Amino acid sequence: MSHNTFGHLFRVTTWGESHGPALGCVVDGCPPGIALDEADIQVFLDRRKPGQSRHVTQRRESDAVRILSGVFEGFTTGTPISLMIENEDQRSKDYGEIAQAFRPGHADYSYIAKYGRRDYRGGGRSSARETAARVAAGAIARKVIAGVTVRGALVQVGPHAIDEANWDWDQTGQNSFWSPDAAAAARWDSYLDVVRKAGSSTGAIVHVEAEGVPAGWGAPIYGKLDAELAGALMSINAAKGVEIGAGFAAAALSGEENADEMRAGNDGPTFLSNKAGGVLGGISTGQPVTARVAFKPTSSILTPRRTLNEAGEEVELRTKGRHDPCVGVRAVPVVEAMTACVLADAFLRHRGQVG
Repeated sequence: MSHNTFGHLFRVTTWGESHGPALGCVVDGCPPGIALDEADIQVFLDRRKPGQSRHVTQRRESDAVRILSGVFEGFTTGTPISLMIENEDQRSKDYGEIAQAFRPGHADYSYIAKYGRRDYRGGGRSSARETAARVAAGAIARKVIAGVTVRGALVQVGPHAIDEANWDWDQTGQNSFWSPDAAAAARWDSYLDVVRKAGSSTGAIVHVEAEGVPAGWGAPIYGKLDAELAGALMSINAAKGVEIGAGFAAAALSGEENADEMRAGNDGPTFLSNKAGGVLGGISTGQPVTARVAFKPTSSILTPRRTLNEAGEEVELRTKGRHDPCVGVRAVPVVEAMTACVLADAFLRHRGQVG
């Protein structure tokens, strides 16, 4: 299987399956001399790990990371950094019924169509368990772009969106949903109880922004910062849509409304709005880089769904196991990590081109 690596100068290769002995990543291109230990990475993995509330999968994983290479006496050496996270709570027997049947909405059929075989235990390589490795890599990326703050928030669960007037970043650390609106978090709590008890699932939207990105990162035409960010965010499991800045809402704006007007500031231009999401012509403007990611409902649900088995026979299938009723809840640290990795790569490429 190819295409397990992303990035250009800051390159991340992830490996491992949902029910294998371990998973992890190799981060290549990290500059030498950066202070790094396992605690720097663990703090972000702890934000993503399962079992932290009744609204996420109850799979019990400590997600303890081990640094196997690339760090000596507390500092990066400039060589590949290998990270490993052991799987501790696999229940492969939950997937016995799908060994020969395709779960609707999952990658079961497409993997068979491409490779002629698949690891049916939790989806194998297609499982969102793989994103733990991305979060670990993102922790290193944040070190590379020290001074840039990357933060995400859940802004919609199912049809229930936050009230933008209530936005408070401090609230994201005060509830299990990473919601910037405390009132919305309370509504989601009740809503997801109903969804979970019905054995169903729902979608979500995650907002991410990076403050402190200087003007100049990214490249024109085929190296656009927003294009690479969109591609990285779309690579996350269950992501079905990405918008930068105003995104799809820009289609309803006039030219006057959409133009981010400028005035002279003390340290360069001051923008009067940020419809562009901090990127113009593929190059950062110095404003916060913003994006939103739409996630589909978790495909693993208890309601029987019509499908086919590998023999081509029509069957009904009900997915067992431990699954998130809303993948968007644990997607917030993953979206942050992918954003950090893209920005670290853009920073190194910018430095390599213009010094």
